Amino acid sequence: MNISSKRVCASQQFFSPLGHVRCRALFGGYSLSIDDTVFAMVAEGELYLRAAEESAQYCTTHNPHLLKLNKRGREVLLNYYRVDEALWDDSDMLLLLSGYSLQAARREKAWQRDRRRLRDLPNLNFQLEQLLFEAGVTSPDVLYLLGAERCWLKMRGLRKELSVKVLFALEGAIAGVHAAALPTSRRQELTDWFNGLPAVFSPG
Repeated sequence: MNISSKRVCASQQFFSPLGHVRCRALFGGYSLSIDDTVFAMVAEGELYLRAAEESAQYCTTHNPHLLKLNKRGREVLLNYYRVDEALWDDSDMLLLLSGYSLQAARREKAWQRDRRRLRDLPNLNFQLEQLLFEAGVTSPDVLYLLGAERCWLKMRGLRKELSVKVLFALEGAIAGVHAAALPTSRRQELTDWFNGLPAVFSPG
């Protein structure tokens, strides 16, 4: 067992009060995660904790080394600070700081999840995303809440030539499928709704 593997084992055992710690090879080192949330790294036998707002005072006082990795021939500085021997010896402080790291990683993961873009959904390109934004549909959650028909009407208020294909695209985005894969019955429902719109909404 090499020095990094030993450090991983020691870290997993130490961090067990926080939850089940998983290890994964990453960038020539190892990532440590709990519930698929990475909060620490091991590189060249050293443990690094993810920096957090709560650990800023410790980092300012101790000025620990940050993790440097070589990625595609380029040196990259990561927001992880080294756990030195003095910190290893202070188990209470180390557990506290590691808890801060895990909390920060979870916050960022939740933030990234909430930042899902409309264009990441099936059928929605940049142009449709922009039109949805202008119509007040600013996130996938709003799209799901309003539904395809109401969102289409909002968009139609800005662009008179909006077609039934856009309606299919919105429904597919909500269902998580390509517009062509919508069930025939649902496509017919949307077509009937579109054809039944008052003359003011009729295309042309």
